[in-house]
Parts: sequence; C-alpha cells; structure tokens
Amino acid sequence: MFKLSEIKELIKLVDETSVHELEIENEGTRLMIRKPGKSEIVTVQAPVTAPAYTVAPQAAIPNPQVQSDVGHANAGEPKEYASNLHKIVSPMVGTFYSSSSPDTAPYVSIGSKVGEKTTVCIIEAMKLMNELEAEVKGEIVEILAENGQLVEYGQPLFLVKPE
Repeated sequence: MFKLSEIKELIKLVDETSVHELEIENEGTRLMIRKPGKSEIVTVQAPVTAPAYTVAPQAAIPNPQVQSDVGHANAGEPKEYASNLHKIVSPMVGTFYSSSSPDTAPYVSIGSKVGEKTTVCIIEAMKLMNELEAEVKGEIVEILAENGQLVEYGQPLFLVKPE
C-alpha cells in the first residue's frame, strides 16, 4: 500500500522530469501517474481483496510552467494583472461552471459584490461538484474562465477589486 506522502513525492518527481507516465507495482498494489495532457487522474489499484483508491488531481503538485490566460485576446502572452486586484484561482483541475445548472443565472457577473463566503462558481472534478467561495470582500471586475471550460490547478478564474 502506498502512503499519501509517497504518492505526492512521486507526483512531484514526475512533474519535475520529462517522464510523462510512471507505473509502479508493489505487493499487489499498482500506482499509475500521468502528466496532464495524457490524463489528469492519478489512480491506485489495490489487490482484489482491498478496495481501490483514487487520488483526486487536487492532491497533485501543480505544474509551475502551466499558465493560462483563457478568454483573452493575447492568450499567448502572460497578462499583467493590477497589483491591487485579488485573483480567485482554481483549487483543482476540473470543469468550470458559472451556475448551479444550465437553467439558472450565473453565481456572479462583472460588477457583482461578493463577500468571503459568496459562492462564485462550481468546479467539477471526478463527478463531484465543488463550490468555490470568493474568500475576499469586494467587486468582481473580470471573469477569466468560460462556462464548461477545463481549468488547471492554480489557474486564475476571477479578478476581484477588494474593499
């Protein structure tokens, strides 16, 4: 059986090298790690007598080279954000949803006032809907992701002008 700390260390090692996939088997337990682009899920398969475990991508060490400016005309160039703006970033790899269902209005839009506990979006990861809170009091000045878009760990989703 692999410990979570061992899995995190292996993810970090794979992330820092040119290796795109790592598979290890130890005492009937199999661990496979793939870099984003091939697959973004890390799975551990235990022997038949034990349950299978899945480590969600949020446990992964982020790839520091990954920068995303989705939704901007100059997506190839890093965008400079005003230093006084707070970035709300994705806490995990998943799918960005601006509302709780296609039939409802978005949680927030440009100009919306938010508080620390205001839900700003949902990130779906492994069929789980994770509500993301603003964690800052202020006004939404820019939305950096589109509804249904895949987002990376640490990717900026909203810019907030703090109060």
